[in-house]
Amino acid sequence: MAKPLEDYLRKRDFNATPEPAGKRSRAGAAHALQFCIQKHDASHLHYDFRLELDGTLKSWAIPKGPSLDPKVRRLAVHVEDHPLDYANFEGHIPEGHYGAGDVIVWDRGIWEPEGDPHAAYLKGKLRFRLQGEKLSGIWNLFRTHLAGKKEQWMLVKSNDGQARSEADYSILEARPESVLSERTLVPRKTAKPATPRRRASKAALPARLEPQLATLVDSAPGGDWRYEVKFDGYRILARIDGADVRLFTRNGHDWSAKMPRQLAALKALGLGSAWLDGEMVVLGDNGVADFQALQNAFDNEQDQRIVYYLFDLPCLGGKDLRALPLEDRRQALEQLLAHHDGELLRFSEAFDQPVDALLASACRLGLEGLIGKRLGSVYSGRRSADWVKLKCKQRQEFVIVGYTEPKGSRNAFGALLLALHDPDTGQLRYAGKVGTGFSATTLGSIHARLKPLHCSKPQLANPPTGSEARGVHWLKPQLLAEVAYAQMTREGVVRHSVFHGLRDDKPATAIDLERAMPARQADKPLGNLRLTHPDRVIDATSGTTKRQVAEYYAQVAQHLLPHLKKRPVALVRAPDGLAGELFFQKNAGQLHIPGVVTYTKAQAGQATMLLNQAQSLLGAVQMNMLELHTWNATDKDFERPDRFILDLDPDPALPWKAMLEATQLTLTLLDELGLQVFLKTSGGKGMHLVVPLTRRASWDEVKAFSQAIVQHLAGLFPDRLSAVSGPKNRVGRIFIDYLRNAKGATTVAAYSLRARDGLPVSVPIWREELGQLKGANQWHIGNLHERLGEVDDPWAAMGKVRQSITARMRKQLGPGQ
Repeated sequence: MAKPLEDYLRKRDFNATPEPAGKRSRAGAAHALQFCIQKHDASHLHYDFRLELDGTLKSWAIPKGPSLDPKVRRLAVHVEDHPLDYANFEGHIPEGHYGAGDVIVWDRGIWEPEGDPHAAYLKGKLRFRLQGEKLSGIWNLFRTHLAGKKEQWMLVKSNDGQARSEADYSILEARPESVLSERTLVPRKTAKPATPRRRASKAALPARLEPQLATLVDSAPGGDWRYEVKFDGYRILARIDGADVRLFTRNGHDWSAKMPRQLAALKALGLGSAWLDGEMVVLGDNGVADFQALQNAFDNEQDQRIVYYLFDLPCLGGKDLRALPLEDRRQALEQLLAHHDGELLRFSEAFDQPVDALLASACRLGLEGLIGKRLGSVYSGRRSADWVKLKCKQRQEFVIVGYTEPKGSRNAFGALLLALHDPDTGQLRYAGKVGTGFSATTLGSIHARLKPLHCSKPQLANPPTGSEARGVHWLKPQLLAEVAYAQMTREGVVRHSVFHGLRDDKPATAIDLERAMPARQADKPLGNLRLTHPDRVIDATSGTTKRQVAEYYAQVAQHLLPHLKKRPVALVRAPDGLAGELFFQKNAGQLHIPGVVTYTKAQAGQATMLLNQAQSLLGAVQMNMLELHTWNATDKDFERPDRFILDLDPDPALPWKAMLEATQLTLTLLDELGLQVFLKTSGGKGMHLVVPLTRRASWDEVKAFSQAIVQHLAGLFPDRLSAVSGPKNRVGRIFIDYLRNAKGATTVAAYSLRARDGLPVSVPIWREELGQLKGANQWHIGNLHERLGEVDDPWAAMGKVRQSITARMRKQLGPGQ
């Protein structure tokens, strides 16, 4: 008798395909049975319907996909069993391999068989209920006959409350998207592999693309790199979808109307569909990019001098090239531009000469610097150490917060007052003035843009005083100036500054001092931290290294540290990465972490440690920390918690919408009790509801109250929620964990990574965002920066909340409380 996964394993080369080489699992444990439907663009588009049974996924290929119409029977061809972890697989199966094409998870959830599923499966007549993100209600799957070696079955919807006529509604057309990601698929027009230039698919082309960003470094890193000129212009991404060509700034603003000639040149390439990445510049008489001239060209609507230097090709002809090595993407781009005979589009050449000589030449020529790109690197759409920038001189965007009156023969204004956001507090702080670098024309045009921004007082935490403030016209902090300067004082004030132009491609709220990170070499420290084994791979699924984990925690420190400060913390350490053993550590022990604060058992009730500083946080990374878990009390009073947390922990097979419903139910009860609550994703499968408290009740009182909340909810919704821990008690349900509210118990901290594939992050959210979430692991180490740049802090008001557990609340939860 063949082994359950024998056919699956035989048909695949796991050195080439990203599909999981899974094994049977969970067969003996109590759990809900999962199902998934994968949309698969192989030789033809079809849907793979999979039901968990006996530790594998029984699978059927449904050419036309499921229908909600009971009158419609869908052919379902029985295929080989798949491993359970295939239920979460999305990606591209390479050409030449079994099932070559793109796969997304179109639906997932749990299925509940009517009667004995084993007997029904053998008999060829399954009747079951689906609880998925998209499909629900009663369904039927029955065998009709054998066709060669493959059994033919039929999938039919029962006539219940979830049924709908195919003439009125097609769920395949209405809901084409993945339930795990933003991906969609449409059928290819031919079964033959399309060439990259001609395979155009409107739905397959991303609507928006996040640009790869470079990290400023103070010296060239080691390794294999290629260096390009750092252009002094505007970063622009071009989206081509047939005749529809658009130009976007790095923040997604559509600037197509500003550059009609460049649009025409891109259309003439005849690419069908593509995303291209580059920089718009105007070259001066010396052949060097002139940012002021570029801005004048935009202001005067004279785009004939603007040149689009292209350096990357993330997408082409319906194919996503971002996972290809840098050199492959650039080779494809260079070949495309070889057919362009105009001057408006140019390929950004790379140089492989010694970087020190290149940088010296760039500085002599008056260039801004160099951009270095690591050979073999992917296009990740985030700031990473795979792209670095080396600058010839210090140059920075500043927020304009005021201007002075002109003197002598000068008109319009004298100097611009500058500011930067403090990285710790977020407040705008005065950063000096710039009064040179203007022409008569720019003085007038800039002054016209300053006038509507007048305000009565400075928008600064430390406004200048005395003669420096006399006669200043204060402005709302909305405009940005790019300024070069020789040095910055200890007080953060620039000296010998020169104006280079206004910037409209970045928000003023995102501007703080750009500091050079130390070069990423194994023998160099990160700040004052010496990072050993920086290139050790922590997560094989994303290729994330220890260095990138350190970079992540350095970048989010200002958001994370307020949630660690004075609060006992436990660490999840992974000395050998996710593939090795994980260690949960509550005390400092033999860990060498700079600045760590420790308390003994006599002081705190148990040995604890506090990480109050950025150097301590990064020191923990050196000790192979991945996760941070915190108490519900601070060192102000270890015996009085200042919050309680409800952790909604689902049966892993449940669809995400079940988690959303459970979260809403819990929020409704907390609202009725009159408690203000803050939300965050767990970074895993669930949600965390955080309720701040004044320090009055004891640990036992808070735990008893949170338990009463959970028991009350479980009593109201016993088929959905459980108040009892353990996998067998949450089969098909969600356990609301109140046990986190005992003394010494911990919950993962906001902005902490999770020690799981992809390194997801636990992220605070606004209550209004709840319905938009696609999962508790929606944000991860690779994309959290996007959220931080777009959303205000959902927990900003938490520290101002004053509320306590009252007798009225206990009474509302029932007798005995």
